[in-house]
Amino acid sequence: MPDPVVVGTRAVVEGDEAEAGTAATSDTTTAKEAIRVGIRARRTATPPTGAGPTPGGMEPRGRLSRGHRRPGSRITSQAAYASRTTLGGVFPERLQPLVQSTAGLAERFDKAGHTLYLVGGSVRDAIVAGEPEAGEPDEHDLDFTTDARPDDIEAVVAGWADAVWTQGKRFGTIGCLRGGQRYEITTHRAEAYHPDSRKPDVVFGHRIEDDLSRRDFTVNAMALRLPDLELIDPFDGLIDLAARRLRTPLDPEVSFADDPLRMLRAARFIARLDLEPDAGLVEAVRSGHQRLSIVSAERVRDELDKIVMVPVPSTALWFVVRTGLADEFLPELPGLALEQDPVHRHKDVLAHTLAVVDKTSPDRLLRLAALFHDVGKPRTRAFIDGGVTFHHHEVVGARMTRQRMTALKYSNDDLETVVELVNLHLRFHTYRLGWTDRAVRRYVRDAGPHLDRLNELTRCDCTTRNAAKARALGRRMDELEARIDELRQQEELDAIRPDLDGSQVMAQLELGPGRQVGRALNFLLELRMEEGPLGEEEARRRLDAWWAEQAGA
Repeated sequence: MPDPVVVGTRAVVEGDEAEAGTAATSDTTTAKEAIRVGIRARRTATPPTGAGPTPGGMEPRGRLSRGHRRPGSRITSQAAYASRTTLGGVFPERLQPLVQSTAGLAERFDKAGHTLYLVGGSVRDAIVAGEPEAGEPDEHDLDFTTDARPDDIEAVVAGWADAVWTQGKRFGTIGCLRGGQRYEITTHRAEAYHPDSRKPDVVFGHRIEDDLSRRDFTVNAMALRLPDLELIDPFDGLIDLAARRLRTPLDPEVSFADDPLRMLRAARFIARLDLEPDAGLVEAVRSGHQRLSIVSAERVRDELDKIVMVPVPSTALWFVVRTGLADEFLPELPGLALEQDPVHRHKDVLAHTLAVVDKTSPDRLLRLAALFHDVGKPRTRAFIDGGVTFHHHEVVGARMTRQRMTALKYSNDDLETVVELVNLHLRFHTYRLGWTDRAVRRYVRDAGPHLDRLNELTRCDCTTRNAAKARALGRRMDELEARIDELRQQEELDAIRPDLDGSQVMAQLELGPGRQVGRALNFLLELRMEEGPLGEEEARRRLDAWWAEQAGA
């Protein structure tokens, strides 16, 4: 395998401008160190010497700042950064799977006289050491760009791919499948949206640098030329990864005008890669977030799903709230920024909501339920006897959740699951007298297939700083889960139903189909909930007695 060529290797400035000279003079040393470990380095566009602008954006806890970096920042060379990146000899090893999965395709393009580049997240994540976080969606269908035109791409993959799809051909993209691996190959392009359009205009290009300039962020504007493994990095994405900085290749206003969804993607990459947004990027989102309205609901929905699956979703969610992005697709979220109790200064509902989302396990529907679980509070807030109440906020919130998820074009299955979890998230607290068999049966029946998610949501909904209160809630939930396990061993707890079915009820009472049969089944179900399994003989006896009472009434 040929050694990769790193284009644009230089020192990374993370802090004080006073040390900028050290960064500049360390360039030569860095390049020599790269060569020593088997990486050939050459320059294509040397950036100006010095520290450059101080990145601005989201500080910890979601605060927006355009000030200087935090105290203790330092200047780090590429060699010092090698422990986290593929530099320092790790690069070839981590690229091996990519080389193996792209070798055949690269050879075909090379023989056809075309240049092929691997682009996107697979390149970025091959550079940054470490595997994707548990629960994160797999984004790594392999993406390529090429100087070949769409018809030529289709001709190259014909006979090699197991399947080819051309739905994106007018946008320059040909998709294919081989051996279970998906490939998307796109002609070099430059695209832009009209101010009032949801679809891009596509102009095909000839240069990889032009194509990369239209990418969303510098950390994603890197390409690996195949098959010789030359890393093309004209916008210093590698440097920005080292500095943990999020920038756009062009002016952010231009990049976001090309595709307004990039503003929402910025929130995800800030959280997923632990990056600090450049001050200009933040300001561009603040001033242009209204443009997100031209993006289709489906694309926004898919991006929201990815955001809730990053390791710490609140980082991204604070960004979308404080830049105004949430106003365009999830206005209920900034609406939660109210104090729960102005008298006692309890935490506001927004901060509580985001804390709950962070606490949940990386389950997409569970995290969406956590995000929506208190959206009904602003509409139900009332001040009574010097305190604040939110009576029935779960019912109002479930209705609001249904409306918002419908607007975002969620599937019926996703919608019903999240709405039901929002509707039930307080059900645990209605059982204050202990977990009798009757109470456990009713709770399990109400939760249905959502039981495990509901239990976790209930646990995570406790974000109090009162340790005693938190322990008490934990003990009650432990007791409930223990009682559920106990009854599961004794009864068919997960499939609670009457001891007689509809046909048996009709035969027993000599009835035809109708409302009376439904009433009889409800009576038997209530008996089952109250007393547990009765057995068929006892159920028939009880049913006859109940029916006689109905006739007498």
